[in-house]
Amino acid sequence: MPACHLPMPLAGRCRLAVAQLALPLVTTAALLASPVRAEPYQPRSDAEVVETLPGAGPARSEERRLRQQLAANPDNAALAVGLARRYLETAREQGEPRLAGRALALLQRWQPLDNAPADVVLMSATIRQHLHQFDAAASMLDKLLQREPRHAQASLTLATIRRVQGRYDASDRACKALLGGTADFYAHACLAENLGLRGRIDDAGRIFGQLLAMPGMPAAARGWLLTSVAELETRAGRTQRAEAAWRAAIDAGADDYARLSYADFLIDGGRHREAAALLHEQPRSDAVLLRLAIAASSMSNLRSPEVAEWRARMQQAALRPQSGASHAREQAMFALLIDGDAARALQLARSNVKLQREPIDLLLLARAARAAGDAAAVDEARRIRTEMELHDARLDALL
Repeated sequence: MPACHLPMPLAGRCRLAVAQLALPLVTTAALLASPVRAEPYQPRSDAEVVETLPGAGPARSEERRLRQQLAANPDNAALAVGLARRYLETAREQGEPRLAGRALALLQRWQPLDNAPADVVLMSATIRQHLHQFDAAASMLDKLLQREPRHAQASLTLATIRRVQGRYDASDRACKALLGGTADFYAHACLAENLGLRGRIDDAGRIFGQLLAMPGMPAAARGWLLTSVAELETRAGRTQRAEAAWRAAIDAGADDYARLSYADFLIDGGRHREAAALLHEQPRSDAVLLRLAIAASSMSNLRSPEVAEWRARMQQAALRPQSGASHAREQAMFALLIDGDAARALQLARSNVKLQREPIDLLLLARAARAAGDAAAVDEARRIRTEMELHDARLDALL
């Protein structure tokens, strides 16, 4: 194993992917669980706990410590990046996009980014990525790589962004920038992902197998590779092999993205109870809550708390400007799989593929087009798939 301890990209395969500012949402489910009072509630003593806020505990204490240190040292880029990362992580976990604005605000001191510290540029790009501002994020990374051509994390993040956009040639170039250095391992894994997306299943699988056989591999890297293998087998339509790979990834302690993707695999197979059980203990991000809502509705429970909470979140998100782009995929899935509104699902899926073109996005467009009986939209999905050179057995069945 190379002596490279590169962290996985904060949103890899849009598995990362941080947000903005404010108090946690008060969900419909939370409101239904609380008694309604006409008068303000007065605690009986100072010791009585009225409410436990999300994020309390060690994580909140660390955030407070960083804020205090940054207030005393406002020019300390490392502190600003550390606090921005905290906000980003919390935003992902809570589905609270306004925290990204807070994270970006922390980095305004170093604008313009031309001469900003590399970590500031990388974090700024990561936040933009989370907000689905992919071209802006890529531009930041391109400029950083002009200054520091061997910046491994910048190249890997750029490769991820271009892959999410369906620009595999551009992603390849970013992957290859990692070759010949301490990040060689990640370069080969990165290139193998793109090979698999283009349909070179056996070539990609052989590379993943060779990488997995390397000794001394960190757990995070192993989980990442096993997740990539599971995705590869899923796109190849080899269901049994995909199932084994997903289980291996989960057993290896793969990240939240792996659990979410495995849940999609289970839902596609009609295994809704298993999907719900898999995600039950996960932080209730928007993506996790949506899958729980889909699983509940598929089990004839359209009045489930998860369905109600999702509707409440989307109603609140609609009040924020420019929130639609970051939720188009999820809203399209909800419209198609829960509301049964194929026309709206197709409208949202079309909007979504203008920004991101992962296999799930093309699959969603094709399914919505078929459900809506829209031959032109089916042709559109076919054309985009061909332009991207994407190969996916699930798409083959639809297109």
